[in-house]
Amino acid sequence: MTTLGYFDCFSGIAGDMVLGALVDAGVPFEALEQPLGKLQIQGLELEATRVERLGIRATAVRVRGENAGIFRNYFSVRSMIENAELPERAREMALSIYRRLAEAEATVHGTDVGHVPFHELGSADTIIDVVGTALGLVYLGIDRIYASPVATGMGMMRTDHGMLPIPGPVVIELLRRAPLYSQGVPYELTTPTGAAILAATVESYGDIPPMRVAAVGYGAGTRELEIPNVVRLLVGEPATEEDLFGPLPAVLLETNIDDMNPELYEYVIERLFGAGAQDAWVTPIVMKRGRPAATLSVLCDAGAERPVRDVIFAETTTLGVRRRVVEKWTMPREFVTVEVAGGAIRVKVGRGAAGVAGISPEYSDCAQVARDSGRPLKDVYAEAQAAARRTLEQQANER
Repeated sequence: MTTLGYFDCFSGIAGDMVLGALVDAGVPFEALEQPLGKLQIQGLELEATRVERLGIRATAVRVRGENAGIFRNYFSVRSMIENAELPERAREMALSIYRRLAEAEATVHGTDVGHVPFHELGSADTIIDVVGTALGLVYLGIDRIYASPVATGMGMMRTDHGMLPIPGPVVIELLRRAPLYSQGVPYELTTPTGAAILAATVESYGDIPPMRVAAVGYGAGTRELEIPNVVRLLVGEPATEEDLFGPLPAVLLETNIDDMNPELYEYVIERLFGAGAQDAWVTPIVMKRGRPAATLSVLCDAGAERPVRDVIFAETTTLGVRRRVVEKWTMPREFVTVEVAGGAIRVKVGRGAAGVAGISPEYSDCAQVARDSGRPLKDVYAEAQAAARRTLEQQANER
């Protein structure tokens, strides 16, 4: 079974935050300490502590190691990783992350990867963050990784190169195709290491993919912010069509009525929806002795059954209601609002496993625009449908 991972970067992402999220999601600390010790970093110490960020419990991982007087370039870091005793998939992932870092630095500084000034990117904590992330992702068996749009922060920050804008040039280079936003926070939220992890591992950015979440991890940043300074990692299996659409249990209530004024049905159905009905309809039938009649059918969930039944008895002439449990398939839906000549129209969008499966403008909105503008209703409906399709395509491209 494929295992999915989703990084929720509402407060940015950094290497130590990812490491904390992995431990919080279930990676034993011992599973990281032993292989990371093979990197031969002098004085290496790892510590995982439980902290709280604005009411959210999270794990903070702190790394200490010998950095003074040590200069590492890309090739020396690559050699460390290649020569360490690591699982092969973790080694490849760590090398890929560092390669992305080196290429982004080289692009920003106008040089080649062999002459990149790594500075803090060659430090012990960065190496541990990268290799530890690879080890954690492999330990959890995560096969495919996705991420939300990435909060970067805003303003200016002090670096070894001097004052630089936020997000930094390396972060921008790494996340060229990712959706970015500042979050309005005047600090660096996304670091080059965090950006490189995303650049090397993430398939696509956007909403949470259809999945059944099995584990959640929160990795804490060091700074206290006005928002929870954590990255959230969701781990789980892909959702099946049954998970997304059903079948879901429902209750179908029905009664045959042959002695009620048909004009009352409009009000009856209005009351039924107010009581929690999911759907209600009237079907013409012929009863005994050829009498014309109607079947009133109401679909609801078990929690709404009693108030719906009470409405049927109170508002109709029936003396009995039959009941049966049914299963139904439901397609997830959402609303988008579009502007057409004459006003705004809500459009219902149904989504299937393969994407958008239906686009239906709301009749009442279309009818009102047609009345106000004097345009044919069919033209208003078609324009709203086309506008909604353009809006959905634009949203997909932005992701």
